Amino acid sequence: MNGSKFKVEVNSEIGELEAVMLHTPGPEVENMTPKSVERALYSDILNLSVAQPEYTQLSCLLGKVCQVFQVKDLLIKVLDNPAQRNALVGKICLTENINDYYDELMEMTSRTLASKLIEGLPARIDNLTSFLNEDYYALHPLYNFYFTRDASAVIGNNAVICRMANKVRVRESLIMDAIFSNNAHFSSTVVNTYDNQPNDRSILLEGGDLLVAREDILVVGNGMRTTSQGVDLLINRLSKSAPEGKSYILVQQLPSSPESFIHLDMVFTFLDVDKCMVFEPLILGDHQYGTIQVTLDNGKVEKIRRVPGLVTALRRLGMDLEPVVCGGTDEWDQEREQWHSGANFFAFAPGKVISYARNVHTLNEMSKHGFEIVTADDVCSGKVSIKKTPRCVVTIEGAELARGGGGARCMTLPLKRKKVKW
Repeated sequence: MNGSKFKVEVNSEIGELEAVMLHTPGPEVENMTPKSVERALYSDILNLSVAQPEYTQLSCLLGKVCQVFQVKDLLIKVLDNPAQRNALVGKICLTENINDYYDELMEMTSRTLASKLIEGLPARIDNLTSFLNEDYYALHPLYNFYFTRDASAVIGNNAVICRMANKVRVRESLIMDAIFSNNAHFSSTVVNTYDNQPNDRSILLEGGDLLVAREDILVVGNGMRTTSQGVDLLINRLSKSAPEGKSYILVQQLPSSPESFIHLDMVFTFLDVDKCMVFEPLILGDHQYGTIQVTLDNGKVEKIRRVPGLVTALRRLGMDLEPVVCGGTDEWDQEREQWHSGANFFAFAPGKVISYARNVHTLNEMSKHGFEIVTADDVCSGKVSIKKTPRCVVTIEGAELARGGGGARCMTLPLKRKKVKW
């Protein structure tokens, strides 16, 4: 692909990928200590020297199939513009209550400033109070930013800026808003959900809960990170760009624990035009977590009703998907592999997906359903041609990355996909 400006467009989860945004994990990950683990939303600290080679497999693979944009490179371009730099730094200082650092930040080069906004800014020790303060950072590192999926989402031509559930991640949304609002590479309609009642903490919305099933169907998780108020706001903000006639929002309620259920894409993802990955106990089993269908007519809510399960609801709307079960038939394996993002697949084309190599029982199920299992190293080296493989799972090593609490879909933000022939 060339570097000309293109229209951001995502109307499915599986359409052939043309452009994606990534953030390669860097020093911000190593700036996390055991004391800051809980605030960082992790259950363990990551070893960057192990995580980066694993991540390189992902970025190398995607670089072979589409145009790859890096968050930091795009952020530097934003900061090169004085007006845009002033607006972003001003918002960050105000949001994180560090107005005393505004001048210091504004004097930095764009590259240095981009690094500080992501990797963290150490606090000044210039008085007794600051000396006694146990908090080392004025701006905390963005430990979670390599999960680029969460702070924004592309739905159609809309770049939705999400409302993060945890304050430690709000700066990610501010950066993504600046990138989408001031980008020379791609065009989109920016939908900033913070513009409406910015201080209302009941309104939460994260990209891991937003799955574009088809041009007229959006699947949304309703749980710890995306509230019903967040879904209502999203429907309201997208109503102007809704397709003509009928369209649908399928809302899947999620439990508040365990923490591996933080987003819908940890229990349900799309694999092909006729297949999906499911964590069986939640998506297919009997439980109290319901599925709700919101029917829209020209963008306006026409009807809201409960429906008998997500897969059934999709089938009734013309998407007949065969479920592939995360972890296989054993309940113990299902729980273990779901915990390590076994259901979190990312499609770069219909029937061509990326997953961690560690989830062997899930990969065995994929093989039974006609997917060839190949490694990212073999694809990147040219040993295996994915163009000649009708259906495949390209595996990346995930011993370290998975400890951050996300998989291939979490680490990718699609910007443009080709249309799917349903």
